[in-house]
Amino acid sequence: MALLKFINPATKYKSFNLIWLVALLVFPIVLWVLPMGFFDNTGVELCPSKAFFNYECLGCGMTRAVMHMHHLDWADAIYFNYGIIVVYPALVVIWFLWTYKAYKRHRNFIVKNQIDSLSA
Repeated sequence: MALLKFINPATKYKSFNLIWLVALLVFPIVLWVLPMGFFDNTGVELCPSKAFFNYECLGCGMTRAVMHMHHLDWADAIYFNYGIIVVYPALVVIWFLWTYKAYKRHRNFIVKNQIDSLSA
């Protein structure tokens, strides 16, 4: 049972939380800076179902679709994978929740440090 217990270091250590918060804020910017077709036609097949069985799974093309949706190219995003209509809004909501929680933890670390410095 001890193997299933995972403690997120970002909840315990200020430095881990700060790194996580910065990564959350930088990641969308990096995706916008990369060209829209960055993942198109790479020639590498990473999907096991496509590589072994020559069958496209429900996730095939999702990375390309997310990249095109992130650049507001809806027609190509839907062309690469119809599931982007559900997946992209879900990713945006999850990103906002994670960013909000990391920001709240960061503020709590700051308040805790101020309280500790006043009591010392």
